[in-house]
Amino acid sequence: MRLSIYGERLITDVQHQFASGYPFLKLEFFKSIDSRQKLYPRQKQLPDALQLKDAWTGKKGEGELFIDDVMTVSALESTFLDKFGLAAQVFRRSGNIWLTTSITNGWTLKQQNDHGREITISIRPDSTPAAD
Repeated sequence: MRLSIYGERLITDVQHQFASGYPFLKLEFFKSIDSRQKLYPRQKQLPDALQLKDAWTGKKGEGELFIDDVMTVSALESTFLDKFGLAAQVFRRSGNIWLTTSITNGWTLKQQNDHGREITISIRPDSTPAAD
């Protein structure tokens, strides 16, 4: 997946594009003075309708971000911060709630997404025909 990161792009557009490849993961962006935090406070979360240029925390890089299944969550979050100056955090769906992936940030995006799918979608046992 290739994400285009430029100032006029809306946060929601980046989120939707990311979710199209990883439907059980969610990206959130934060305004933070200390951009090296592992967890960002909820009150620093930025509205989805904001442009990326309003989310920059220092560097104001623009360009392409290439994401694949073997990229770890920590690598993705670090790339957003180091290359684009964006404080981003990945969340994983767990049923009806979204959990931070801070404890499992060494997992790949595919592992995180697969785990979210397993937790969220109930797996039905094979149905066997009833005996006569």
